[in-house]
Order: sequence, then structure tokens, then C-alpha cells
Amino acid sequence: MFYEIRDGKVSLRIKAQPAASRNEFCEIYGEDAIKIRIKAPAVEGAANKELVKFLSKSFKVSKSEVVFKSGQNSKIKIVEFPLTEQFERFAEQMRKE
Repeated sequence: MFYEIRDGKVSLRIKAQPAASRNEFCEIYGEDAIKIRIKAPAVEGAANKELVKFLSKSFKVSKSEVVFKSGQNSKIKIVEFPLTEQFERFAEQMRKE
């Protein structure tokens, strides 16, 4: 599974693809990550900033609540943020696909 919920927080395992044409969730990558395209290039942390902005907007959490647990300089990242209804709906949708 590409996410884990524990103590009211979500740990999301992401395969980031920077320099895409737009920000979007893609398919499940392997068995334990979700691929996310990010329009910012992987230069001086721009893609990470854009990823945080995209996740905060998508799941209705503040940008300061989206925290990198690992992989800040890697294509595979783990981020953590508070569990929201928006994420629960997103997870349900991904399970159906």
C-alpha cells in the first residue's frame, strides 16, 4: 500500500516526476508508492515546494503540516500530514481503480 494511517496522520510514499506539464496524481508505482507528476523542475528544491503545495491543496491541509520524513533529495519520498476527509475519499477512489 502506498500510504499508512497511524495516530491521525498519513504517511504517503511518493514517486515524484518533476518537470511535467502539470501537477497530477498518476498510477500506483510498483506496489508501495504513488506516482505524482510535478510541473516544477528538480532544481534547488523547486519540485519539493511544488509537491508540498499540491498535496496541501489536494488534501486541505496547511503547507506547514506537510512534512518530509525521508527522500527529500530522492525520487522516492515519504511525506506525512494530518488525515483529512479529502485524503480518505482519495484513498477510497484509488482502491477502486
